Amino acid sequence: MAKVDFAIGIGGEAGQGIATPGDILARIFARRGLNLNAYNAYQSLIRGGHTFLTIRVSDGPVRSMGDKLDVLIPLNQDTMDRHLRLLTAGACVLFDSDKIKPGIPASGVQVCPLPIKQLTAGNKLAANTVAIAATLQMLGVEFKALEDALTRIFKRKGDAVVAENVGFAQSGYDYAAANFKAFPFKAPNLGKGHAVLTGNMALALGGIAAGVKFYAAYPMSPSTGVLMYMASHARQLGIMVRQVEDEIGVMNMVIGAAQTGCRSMCATSGGGFALMTEAIGMAGMIETPVVCVDVQRAGPATGVPTKTEQGDLWQVLGAAQGDFPRIIVAPTDQLDAFRTIPELFNLCDKYQCPGLVLTDLLISEGTASIPTKDLDFKVKIDRGEVIFPNGPVANPFGGANDNTYLRYKNTESGISPRAVPGVPGHIHVAATDEHDEDGTLISDEFTNPTKRRIMVEKRGRKMETVLAQIAPPTFVGPENAPVTLVGWGSTEGVIREAVEKLAAEEGIVANQIAVKWIVPFHADEITHLLTRSKRIIIIENNFSGQFARYLRSETGIAAHGHIRKYDGEPFMPHHIVNAVKDQLAGRTELSVPEHEISV
Repeated sequence: MAKVDFAIGIGGEAGQGIATPGDILARIFARRGLNLNAYNAYQSLIRGGHTFLTIRVSDGPVRSMGDKLDVLIPLNQDTMDRHLRLLTAGACVLFDSDKIKPGIPASGVQVCPLPIKQLTAGNKLAANTVAIAATLQMLGVEFKALEDALTRIFKRKGDAVVAENVGFAQSGYDYAAANFKAFPFKAPNLGKGHAVLTGNMALALGGIAAGVKFYAAYPMSPSTGVLMYMASHARQLGIMVRQVEDEIGVMNMVIGAAQTGCRSMCATSGGGFALMTEAIGMAGMIETPVVCVDVQRAGPATGVPTKTEQGDLWQVLGAAQGDFPRIIVAPTDQLDAFRTIPELFNLCDKYQCPGLVLTDLLISEGTASIPTKDLDFKVKIDRGEVIFPNGPVANPFGGANDNTYLRYKNTESGISPRAVPGVPGHIHVAATDEHDEDGTLISDEFTNPTKRRIMVEKRGRKMETVLAQIAPPTFVGPENAPVTLVGWGSTEGVIREAVEKLAAEEGIVANQIAVKWIVPFHADEITHLLTRSKRIIIIENNFSGQFARYLRSETGIAAHGHIRKYDGEPFMPHHIVNAVKDQLAGRTELSVPEHEISV
């Protein structure tokens, strides 16, 4: 049971420097061994609009942004007006008393006006530093932790700038000690530091661990962070990174690099993925392993570029025309994203097919603390049946000359010998037309129905053994619970917390199934679980119930109820709790939670 669980909200307009104080707080808490989850709700503006960063901190698991705010730091009047009413007894609001009027808070909310002009000698840029210092003082965090953080951030600007910012922080820290009540809870130092990662960083690090040596992308929110991280470490790690003119070029370059035997990867969002789909079909036809990440955002078209959604499932399921094997996976959080990429590369290499990752803005631009011991870079690398130039010349599938090497050999497993260019005796044609076992095209000068059928079936057979290589979903919670909540991808954490709240606060016993592997699908295992469930409720961040439809198509099981959210913001635990209560009471079968504030 967590002893500490609090959330800090920092809001203002774009350009007011919300990211920096959020980063400082996150790193201070993580260095104390605390778990955190940070989510930034922002708009597509360089300046103006409304941005709101929530950092939730606990000594126990933090699976979502939570339901409450304990500390509100509004940097403008708009943020105060939007969020003050969400504070309840025991919370506090810290603000610049020279610029912002607090309004009337709920009973028990501590109002903490900061005379910013006085505390900073008129330096407008230091307001955030003062507010952070005051917050940390009230949380019982020693000043040195903040001093060290400020020194790290500003040291490149020189000692004078460091000293100035430390001085501003000290004034805010001392002012809070003299004028405000400390919180009844503290931010303890557990003595074991954690890493702080966004999901995009985790995806990049997963690629690095997997041995990626070529990364290409066209910048598209919210996937751009993967490109930025890869580019910033490319020389150090020996990775070729290319920013390409468009997503069509991206996927073709990634396939070209993979064809040489190089592990290759790219990331985009739904609009960019739409441009990649024909090339993904090429990877399926020439049986070249690549990994592509789709960081979902609200669509269609350019949609709402800075908001989250799970709306691309059917797009990815149907990517490219025709039938061909692909592996589709939806990681559940940042750590899972890191671990999934190497696993997916191994599968793609073994089964010689494209691998598609469905994540979303919530994970990719969200921040989490991760114990450093969990970031294992010594992962297993399995390249499958690949023949490299520096390996044995003999073809393990029989024959060592151009006449006998069959790149697309019709094997029992469907997996053919894959020789990369340059291996003596293994010259072959790799073309997007249908082909014979040796690569001879069968779609232009002549056609052969029998050989076409053999090749389609050969590629399809590869998927028959994939399920045995990946873990099926299981029940989390009591197996005989009267309610089963089903989600996929990024909803895993918030559903888990909702299950806990239903039991602790409402006396409702529920369990959970979180689906991660979409294709291939554990239809038998999931059917076995769900046929034991009395009431099935599916939770997803889209309008049409895309996963509910997919589940029904694969298992024949239709859910009893649905909880869907498509306003661009993620689920909060109480959204699910309240919806489950409504559905159990028979008031509705479809719940669409309303976000409390416009962000």
